Amino acid sequence: MGREDFLLPTQRYLLSHSVGLALRSSQQHWQEAFFQHWQENPEQAWPNWLESIDGFRTALGQLLNGDAEDFCPQSNLSSGFSKILQAVPPPPTRNIILLSEEDFPSMSFVAQQATAFGWQLRFLPDTMDLQDLEQWKKQLSDDVGLVLLTHVYSNSSLRLPITELLACCRQNDILSVVDIAQSIGVVPIDLQDWQADFVLGSCVKWLCGGPGAGFMWVKPEKLSLCQPKDVGWFSHQNPFEFDVHNFRYHDSALRFWGGTPSVQPYALAKHSVEYFQRFGVENCWKHNQMLTEQLRNAAGNACITPRQRGGTVVLKFQEQEQFVKALSEAGIQFDQRPSGVRVSPHIYNEQSDVDALIACYPDH
Repeated sequence: MGREDFLLPTQRYLLSHSVGLALRSSQQHWQEAFFQHWQENPEQAWPNWLESIDGFRTALGQLLNGDAEDFCPQSNLSSGFSKILQAVPPPPTRNIILLSEEDFPSMSFVAQQATAFGWQLRFLPDTMDLQDLEQWKKQLSDDVGLVLLTHVYSNSSLRLPITELLACCRQNDILSVVDIAQSIGVVPIDLQDWQADFVLGSCVKWLCGGPGAGFMWVKPEKLSLCQPKDVGWFSHQNPFEFDVHNFRYHDSALRFWGGTPSVQPYALAKHSVEYFQRFGVENCWKHNQMLTEQLRNAAGNACITPRQRGGTVVLKFQEQEQFVKALSEAGIQFDQRPSGVRVSPHIYNEQSDVDALIACYPDH
């Protein structure tokens, strides 16, 4: 298992923080799990499709050390976050949502809409040291009812001390929502160890599962607090009861599901999640950290990514235009944010990719 299992582009690919490469076997799996059922036995298509979605939830549970029934498919993190904020009313004296200016903007956009439901926002400034637990403790005040914690930030790859932060949230009776978009598939995650209240993620990046296969994990003890407003027949305790006057929330995380679900994204992502569960995220992590440490050390102060990081390295040289030009000429695929150039080695990257990138550093 490894590099040979993926469809590799002709250029050196270092964009796994954006889109992970497809497995060579993904197309055949999609054909068998989705289209073949539709073509050969359309009457049984839906039972087979729903079985694929159940398999997706099971695979996530195995990957993250959670129970399948605690996962609910979502199209993306923003949709899941919106449903959470609508479903959980703010306590009268604790209506502050705490989030950071470093969070992904889409999550902030969702939080801004929650003021219609009685929530108010408080942003941690982008100048705050987000890895300083003592600074967080000062911000987790008595008026905070919910906090958004981004496990790995997209603009810097800074990784939060998430276990300690979640313990602080529990001690202060603050609901926690964890964004794992930039960590799942490369950073080992144990939901039983974390004991968060809600976790949101997707499969398009490090899990190489394509877009559209997002998900929500809900701590079972918090389900009684959740009364989703954006519901549909698959949010029902028995979707096939068909009593138009009798809606009852599903007794699992599926109460957040909604109407007729998409199938293709989950049938495809199931295959890739199972692959990484077999390969071992710990192995992805070890390989990634070995390569990213070389990138950090060679860049010196031009690397803005701290040692406690996710899978990405962000680089900003004084001669940044020269650096970007050299990367393009060397056939290295990367992207840019205002914070700098982002590069993300995965299991399909090798030492020669890192060597080629370092050779593009100014003065090398």
